[in-house]
Amino acid sequence: MESDSAPRKIIHCDCDCFYAAVEMRDDPSLSQYPIAIGGKSDRRGVVATCNYKAREYGVRSAMPTGQALKLCPDLVVVPATMAKYREASLKIRQIFYRYTDKVEPLSLDEAFLDVTDCTQCSGSATLIAEEIRRAIADEVGVTASAGVASNKFLAKVASDLNKPDGQYVITPQNIATFVEQLEVKRIYGVGKVTNEKLLRIGVKTCGDLQRFELLDLVDKFGVFGKRLYDLCRGIDDRPVNANSRRKSLSVEHTYSGDLSDQQACLTKLPELLMELRSRLRRVDSDYIVTKQFIKIKFNDFTTTTLERGLVTGLPVDSFEAIFEEAWQRGARPVRLIGLGVRFVDAGESERALQLDLFH
Repeated sequence: MESDSAPRKIIHCDCDCFYAAVEMRDDPSLSQYPIAIGGKSDRRGVVATCNYKAREYGVRSAMPTGQALKLCPDLVVVPATMAKYREASLKIRQIFYRYTDKVEPLSLDEAFLDVTDCTQCSGSATLIAEEIRRAIADEVGVTASAGVASNKFLAKVASDLNKPDGQYVITPQNIATFVEQLEVKRIYGVGKVTNEKLLRIGVKTCGDLQRFELLDLVDKFGVFGKRLYDLCRGIDDRPVNANSRRKSLSVEHTYSGDLSDQQACLTKLPELLMELRSRLRRVDSDYIVTKQFIKIKFNDFTTTTLERGLVTGLPVDSFEAIFEEAWQRGARPVRLIGLGVRFVDAGESERALQLDLFH
């Protein structure tokens, strides 16, 4: 447990446009062009990530490929090669573990590290971050940015301030000055709607937010008000969770043409379920499936997700029942369908029933 006299040393490491960086590593000629990793526009693909040349044109992650090509007609669209990205991710993870066992992965290319007890580099988190970034560049062939601070919130914010291929350090002595000028939209959980609500009450920076009492913020924002009160002061007591575990597994598909009605959608469920079952076979046996869910994106881009208690064996008709209920929320042509399940660890819930997927 962290003591008041010894602040934690947290690093947030985030690779720069990771998928695109791996592709440019393997084909250096791509670095001359704006590139995006994603699906083809004629199949209604979406950009997973893009390099910095593409970002100069306004191309962004999660943007439809067709829209990206309108912004940047010379964009080179490269299909994703997940096996290659996973291999690079594993090498990066192994570099992290040279310094600490307290690693909390957030995605293939991003993680928190608690290096409080690390003795390398004379215990300097700044030097450790520099070494890690240098090792990633030398051994994996991609660049990474890092943020160094005494907690996860500040480290994550800092890692974004000197991209690409840089790092930013917030010392405990500089926290108050740093957060006072920090825009509230950089607080995790403050999306467009919350940011607009904050702007309406005269809040643009964390310094502005600090003028409000805790009860005022809870009254305006509910339980998130307490989080806002702490984070705007640079307070975040969350530990780096080295035992972070999967909470769900899902498969989804965006269709090249809208599925016009409910029946057309139902014909797609068996194929999706087959893929979900295949992926579940590779999941650790100590997971317990507790719920199943359906995700639908309609042709107006509205999305709905509906989950229900588990039906043993995950028969297709159980997903059909959930789908029929979820579809009524929009009752219009469908662009995307996803199927999934939610997990707990075996030791977390004695009430959950072990699922026999393949009986």
